[in-house]
Amino acid sequence: MSRSLAVFAGTVVLILVAVSAVGAGNTHSVRDEVTLLRTPNGGIQPQVAMDQKGDLHLIYFKGHPNGGDIYYVRKALGAAEFSKAQIAIGQGGRVHVAWMGSSVARPRGPNDAAPMLYARMNDAGKAFEAQRNVLQFAAELDGGGSVAADKVGNVYVVWHGNPEKNGEANRRVWEARSTDNGKTFAREVAVYTERTGACGCCGMRAFAQDSGDLYILYRAATESIHRDMFLLVSKDHGRNFLGDRIAKWELNACPMSTQAISEAGPNVLIAWETAGQVFFAGVRRGTDRDSIRAIAAPGDAQDRKHPAVAGRSRGETLLAWTEGTAWQRGGSVAWQVFDESGRPTKIKGAAAGVPVWGLVAAFTRPDGGFVIIY
Repeated sequence: MSRSLAVFAGTVVLILVAVSAVGAGNTHSVRDEVTLLRTPNGGIQPQVAMDQKGDLHLIYFKGHPNGGDIYYVRKALGAAEFSKAQIAIGQGGRVHVAWMGSSVARPRGPNDAAPMLYARMNDAGKAFEAQRNVLQFAAELDGGGSVAADKVGNVYVVWHGNPEKNGEANRRVWEARSTDNGKTFAREVAVYTERTGACGCCGMRAFAQDSGDLYILYRAATESIHRDMFLLVSKDHGRNFLGDRIAKWELNACPMSTQAISEAGPNVLIAWETAGQVFFAGVRRGTDRDSIRAIAAPGDAQDRKHPAVAGRSRGETLLAWTEGTAWQRGGSVAWQVFDESGRPTKIKGAAAGVPVWGLVAAFTRPDGGFVIIY
């Protein structure tokens, strides 16, 4: 189960629950609902994970964009409010979190570089341990990183960097791996031999399955104009990776994009943006391109960004995204539910109120209903 960011706990409550978003005149069950939640405490950029008990674990950012704080809260299944203290998730009851440090974050990286920070829940499950820098040499962070963890004690912190400082066409994806549940990390290694570059200000996403498969989704910057989406897959706990270009985009600029990965039964769902449109796909056989069928959100596509994706056992998929967001500009959230064949259903909607620098997150409740947090 993968997640990014977070280290400090906040005192928060559930702010808004919206009604079902189904087509007029349709009968529906709880499983057909799409519920909206506001990010607690006026925070932005929520990221969410649900554990096997159905408890919700949420992290979000709050403060100045150049250096705010990251908060973690929990809401037990059936509870009306988020917690006022940290509760663990993962192997041995741990939450693993990672984030890119600011210009004043401590500890620092090599030669006073911005650090790639990591923290985990302590043994008692009551607080986070002190944050640590896991970046030993692959500096020049930009666009953020990600973290993934499985139930057998592997933790992966990934980011894209360029220690040579010779342009984004030479940036690479790096991985610092722990095999002892985050107690120690090995020196980072480049995960992919093909020199694709990495889009400097674009985000990335990592996700680990308990089977040992590790997925990394990122945007390339080959020759600084090929902003293609790449999916890397490791079948041996992050030691070796195969890669595939899943979407092409020619652009001589940074689109400031983010991606999403989630799990739906034995399969993995991925979502990304290309040229103002958002897409999702199911990944069933590693990086076999023929098995990855990109499905676009329906309707006019000009400024769709920052997708989130969630699936449920009977095959339906929720794709959510932002519209109208840009540099220092908020926008709205929109969503579409697709059936098991990838066809749009009548369950769709939109709502205003995505704040400046805001993103959306999505998950599936134990009863099968979808939830979007923004």
